Amino acid sequence: MATKVHNSDGWLYDPIIPDTDAWPIVQLSNNREQFIKELVELSIQNIKETLGNNPANIKDELARTLYTERIRLTQTPWKADAPDEKDFWNKVKKDMVRINAGHENPHAFGHEDLIHRIVNRYAEEIAGIFDVQAYDFAKRVTTAGFSRLLNASQGKGISRFFESRHNLHDKIHLIGEIDHVRELAKQGTVVVVPTHSSNLDSMLIGWAIQSIGLPPVLYGAGLNLFGIKILAWFMNRLGAYKVDRRKKNLLYLETLKMYSELSLRKGCNGLFFPGGTRSRSGMIEKRLKLGLLGTALQAQRMNFLEHGDEGKKLFVVPVTINYNFVLEAQSLIDQHLKISGQEQYYVENDDFSTSTKMLKFIYRFFTASSEIAVRFGAPMDLFGNRLDEEGRSFGPNGNEVDIKKYFFSNGEITKDLQRDAEYTRMLGERIVESYHRETVVFCSSILAYSAFRIIKKRHPKMDLYGLMRLPSDDLVIRPKELMDSVDRIVDRLREMHANGEVQLEAEIVKGNLSSIIKKGIANLGIYHAKLPLMYNQEGDFQSQDIKVLFFYHNRLEGYELHKYI
Repeated sequence: MATKVHNSDGWLYDPIIPDTDAWPIVQLSNNREQFIKELVELSIQNIKETLGNNPANIKDELARTLYTERIRLTQTPWKADAPDEKDFWNKVKKDMVRINAGHENPHAFGHEDLIHRIVNRYAEEIAGIFDVQAYDFAKRVTTAGFSRLLNASQGKGISRFFESRHNLHDKIHLIGEIDHVRELAKQGTVVVVPTHSSNLDSMLIGWAIQSIGLPPVLYGAGLNLFGIKILAWFMNRLGAYKVDRRKKNLLYLETLKMYSELSLRKGCNGLFFPGGTRSRSGMIEKRLKLGLLGTALQAQRMNFLEHGDEGKKLFVVPVTINYNFVLEAQSLIDQHLKISGQEQYYVENDDFSTSTKMLKFIYRFFTASSEIAVRFGAPMDLFGNRLDEEGRSFGPNGNEVDIKKYFFSNGEITKDLQRDAEYTRMLGERIVESYHRETVVFCSSILAYSAFRIIKKRHPKMDLYGLMRLPSDDLVIRPKELMDSVDRIVDRLREMHANGEVQLEAEIVKGNLSSIIKKGIANLGIYHAKLPLMYNQEGDFQSQDIKVLFFYHNRLEGYELHKYI
């Protein structure tokens, strides 16, 4: 059983590695130059292998890379872009023209030099550093600052801001398989895969990981966020690696994937948001982006290949981050409706475009009165198998399995990208299943689901976009109608909870119908200018913003609850 220590910051677990010099992320940062060198060599090796080790293909890929990068340079630059971007790529262009005009042997040094220069530049851009002093400072600022904001929300008067009656653990509940995760983190490398619905998720999950005593994790952050000064200062020192989603060429993507794989091989705990971006619909993720998950599988294969039975195992930990409200709900659902289910490029909204906006965002979030639940799900191996406390894997039939054999072909460990892609796809399915089991349902979610479904049921022939245009008079629900619906939904959710199919906040488990509705209406969409659901002057329920109501309703999609409306 993990031990907790109580201090002025709240209940915190003992760190599993007290000596910061022993943290893998610190060791990686201290040896950054050598790591970059190894990263470049392995990335180029993978790139050449992907291109069939064909010099002509390499030449063509270099041309494609230059073409796409020059197109990127015609677009509005980001604040975080390197100041010498144009100079670098102009030099690459001149060198390519010189090499090609000289009709050099395709094996000549020229193309080798170019690919090395480009990959090295990408590697230097991607790789971050980790500063223990900055980490300690960030930890103190986060805990003390957010706790003061929390106290300010608990009463009137500026004196509340300086009190310490409440701490973050009063607002943010860390629950689930914490002891299990801690035990596994002592034996191998942990890959945390959370749900993603808010810009605050990275900050929140980082605090949660620190609170349960795990060493810091490496995580990818959008390069655009490094243009925000206050964020850039912290992220540049806390091990965040940069991800530039504008770059789609093979050289960049292989370097990014190899960075993830190599850091995991060196024992650094990782953090991926497998949904790829925030859930714009408000739904629990169903379709995952498997690229970075695939790097974890390759890291596991290489651990076994290089160290045999002594190779460290990687453990996947699904985490659900559960909010009563998401400050960006309005802009997220607008984007979801505009995209209309089609994958296409869209401009990120500017919720976090400046330090001032970010601080205002954080202030609004932590002075709200509703609770948050961060639930650590049951860990699994890279193939979705169950794990015991010692990290042993057990298949669906309950028998122990040797996962090293998953990589065997003709009696030896082999690289098989098609096979491994299928393994990663299966792991993605297990993660999605875990998300649905480990989601914590709040009273507010039940109210949103019931209210939207009642409105939808009244208009069976109307499509979603028609529902979004309904007049305010059609968004009124009589109390009895909503109460009856909530009652049936609660009964069904309690059955599912008893079967381990979903998690419920305590009020839903033990409270009566009246208390569930009271708490739900008090927390649903709090701080939105127009409330997704409220009491009107006649004492009925009414939605002021059906789009936002739809967003919160979506959290319970996938549980087949519409049958009980």
